[in-house]
Amino acid sequence: MSELHPIAAVGESPEKIKKMVKEKYGEIAVKAPKGQAGTKDETGCCGPGCCGDGTYSVFQDDYSKLQGYNPDADLGLGCGVPTEFAKIEKGNTVVDLGSGAGNDAFVVRSVLGETGQVIGVDMTEQMVEKARQNTAKLGYKNVKFVLGEIENLPLGANSADVVISNCVLNLVPDKTRAYSEVYRVLKPGAHFSISDVVTSGELPEKIRTAAEMYAGCVAGAMKKEDYLGVIARTGFKNVSVVKEKPVAVPDETLRQYLSEAELTEYKQSGKGIYSITVYAEK
Repeated sequence: MSELHPIAAVGESPEKIKKMVKEKYGEIAVKAPKGQAGTKDETGCCGPGCCGDGTYSVFQDDYSKLQGYNPDADLGLGCGVPTEFAKIEKGNTVVDLGSGAGNDAFVVRSVLGETGQVIGVDMTEQMVEKARQNTAKLGYKNVKFVLGEIENLPLGANSADVVISNCVLNLVPDKTRAYSEVYRVLKPGAHFSISDVVTSGELPEKIRTAAEMYAGCVAGAMKKEDYLGVIARTGFKNVSVVKEKPVAVPDETLRQYLSEAELTEYKQSGKGIYSITVYAEK
């Protein structure tokens, strides 16, 4: 895979960030080999190869043993399994934000069966088309994918029982607006389960640069307390981190940017990058 620019690079305008994200994910949707989605060469923001030649599985959880898993829909773009904590029930209307080729949506559908509805929203035309093709092959009638931006969802107010998302909100420039939209579309008393990437503490510039080149998702990551603060200020209650795992950038990558003394200081600082899954209720 050719080298690409970091996603959501610090200092870029919201319009440029969105353009970069759409271009990158459009390229991934088109290039992913048929029946071999999720290969190391086609991973995206939340995986190696976003901006350099990483060869490690950075964020991706193993979906292969989950009910409803479809390899054609798994492009290796996630950083968690939000459905694990989503409390989905038969008959629910579930919205998947940044739905990609349909990986999480199809896992949701395995819970719903013929009941309820799954609505995937993605701003990349090629991803929506790929997800629709996968749905047609599977013959699902209660799964649909629509083109739209998370900051301006093409969905009615109070229409969803559950909202999920997997490693996408960190790429959205206006996270307050995004979570306000999540709040708007959820029914009163409904909830979300969202996996995302955050940092612990303020990463030094050299560390952030190294991390961005290793896994571009880090570029848009907020400090965990600030991220959770956005959610709370939007009006959600019972906000909790239900799963958290550290993301380790290899020493050999960090040494390209840091001296041995700087590397030692960083490793002793307690600062770092984490994948978290957040649950909250409206």
